[in-house]
Amino acid sequence: MTTQASALTTLNSRAGLRNILIAGISVVLVIFMAMDTKVVVMGSAEDVQAEKFSPKAFGDAEFPIVRAFIEERAADALALVAALDEDKSAAVGLYGTPGSIGPFMSVKFSGVVGEGKRGLYKVDVAGMPESITVRVQTGPAINGTELRDATGNIEFGQFTNQIEYQDAGSAINNAMKEAVLSPIDTDELTGKTILVVGAFTLINPKSWLVTPVRLEVQ
Repeated sequence: MTTQASALTTLNSRAGLRNILIAGISVVLVIFMAMDTKVVVMGSAEDVQAEKFSPKAFGDAEFPIVRAFIEERAADALALVAALDEDKSAAVGLYGTPGSIGPFMSVKFSGVVGEGKRGLYKVDVAGMPESITVRVQTGPAINGTELRDATGNIEFGQFTNQIEYQDAGSAINNAMKEAVLSPIDTDELTGKTILVVGAFTLINPKSWLVTPVRLEVQ
């Protein structure tokens, strides 16, 4: 065998080895890709979640669930004051949901509506300590994420990004406005007695700003 032929044979052998290695690596990559691939069946829950997020659809679906949870868990305002004074942790366990800033408390009360400003009304609840101010927000802007976070079942990981998570909270607030506040003339509440069931974030124990899930003029 000539030197040229020998060199050619060596090159062919190296090329063959290289091709075998490339093929092997390709097979391994395909295997890993297959292991990391999730098959989504059309029409399944995963398929629905993969569709474009609709805040309104989410809010309309979730608000009745949130309302039922808060109504079932709500403590009478006077009973809640006593429970918080006695044992805050126990009161949160019974009537609230832990949160990063403060627990989300579920409460119910009736009282006479005072003067309002930008949709925020003070409510004079008979028997409440004078040191505690109770207010209810009636819009047009409903602020906060109490309704989104009150159940503890709606979490950031369910959404694609922070924007969707924020939109989810706004959508539940909007669904509440449509179901609860739209039938009421919220500009004419001063002096009237109202029944409220709702949630607030317990940051300042002397100031409760309640987002309603039920508001009835009595």
